[in-house]
Order: sequence, then C-alpha cells, then structure tokens
Amino acid sequence: MSYGFKIIVEGDYALFTHNAMKVERVSYDVPTVSALEGLIKSVYWKPPIRYVIDRIIVFNPIKFINVRRNELKSKIPLSAVRNQMKGVGSAQICASEERTQRAGMILKDVKYGIEFHFELTGLKADHADESEEKHYNILLRRLKNGQCFRQPCLGCREFAVNSIQLVEDFDLSAVDESLKGDIDLGYMLYRMNFEDGGRPINNDWDSPKFSDKADPVYYRPHMINGVIDVKKYKEGVRC
Repeated sequence: MSYGFKIIVEGDYALFTHNAMKVERVSYDVPTVSALEGLIKSVYWKPPIRYVIDRIIVFNPIKFINVRRNELKSKIPLSAVRNQMKGVGSAQICASEERTQRAGMILKDVKYGIEFHFELTGLKADHADESEEKHYNILLRRLKNGQCFRQPCLGCREFAVNSIQLVEDFDLSAVDESLKGDIDLGYMLYRMNFEDGGRPINNDWDSPKFSDKADPVYYRPHMINGVIDVKKYKEGVRC
C-alpha cells in the first residue's frame, strides 16, 4: 500500500528565504523542500516518521512585492527560558531596544500543490505496534478535519497558510500560462543535514539535547509547466 498524500496550500504571502540573503530577506521563486516539510510537520509529526516531498506544483504566477518589517536583532536564549521555568532569572527582551527595520522581497498570492509521502525512521517508537498505517490514518484524519498543532506557514511564521486541501489529484490545467515551459531554477537549498541525525546527543529522549551543527544540501531543479519533480532532481543533491 502507498502511504502518499496530495494537498493544495494557499496563502496571501510567502517567504522562502534565499540562504545567501538573510539580513535583507529575499525569497526564492518557489518553495524550498525543507519549508514544505516544516509546513506538513505543523499538521502532524513524530520522531518515528520522516516526510519526503516528491513533487511541487506552482499554480499561480510568481509575483514579488517589497515590504519593510520590524524584526528583533537578538533572541531569548533557551537556557534563560529553562532557568525562568525553575524560578531563576528572567527570560525577556526589551523589544524597543532590540527592534530594527529590514527590507524583504516576498511572494504574493501563492498556491502550491504538494505531493509527498513519509518513511519510518526507527527513532523513539512509543509503541510496539509502530507502523506506517497508524501514522497514515492519523495524518489523513487531521488533513480531512483541518487540524494542526501549530499554525502552518509558508516559509516564515508570520506568513500563515490560509487553507490546506486534501485532493485525489492535481488539475494541471489550472497552472498559470506564465509558468509554461522549462524553467531552470538554479541551485536551491534542499535541506539542512544536522550532525545528530535527529537523535539526542545525550541519548535522553525525556530531556533531549540536540546538536545545532548542520551542513546545507543543495539541488538544481527545473520547473516544467509549473511542476517540480523533486524526486527526480534530488538525486543530484550536493553539500
């Protein structure tokens, strides 16, 4: 049995930050694989499963707008949050002192089709009956009911997904005419490969500590008539 899904997501804005332009943010023309994996994880995720993106369909024309956004120059350390939970110290930032304005070139009026499946990782199986069918049925139910445990977003947290629709198949005739033909998207970030491989470096799932060390992995996809065959192009990934 195939445990794959096809969904359509829509949003007013999206920002898939080009990793070479993180101060003044500039979006890739199309979603990155890791951003879509994170979107699906907002619906359902457990350590025993890993999502794999197979195809991305871009339906709407690629339109950019320029905005200026207020951002903070620093973030609260995790150690400060843990200390405050223990009643020691304070985990806070004075926003008025840390605020800065940065420009961003973001996508507008986006609609994407995502074809994906998941694989078992063998990590932290909670039950002896851990199976693909169990996770498939949970994710299927959550997609049908519009459930999620955090707001799915399109790249950045402030650009929320307006709707997620589970479909049997994609209507490729709905792809905009401007996306017809073979478009070389150049080298894009595929994902970050973390050194710990998703396993706590202290081997303690109750109080896990993970490594922040990671290597970027890139691939060079083509968008053909609005369709990016991720499964085909990921064979050429490079560190």
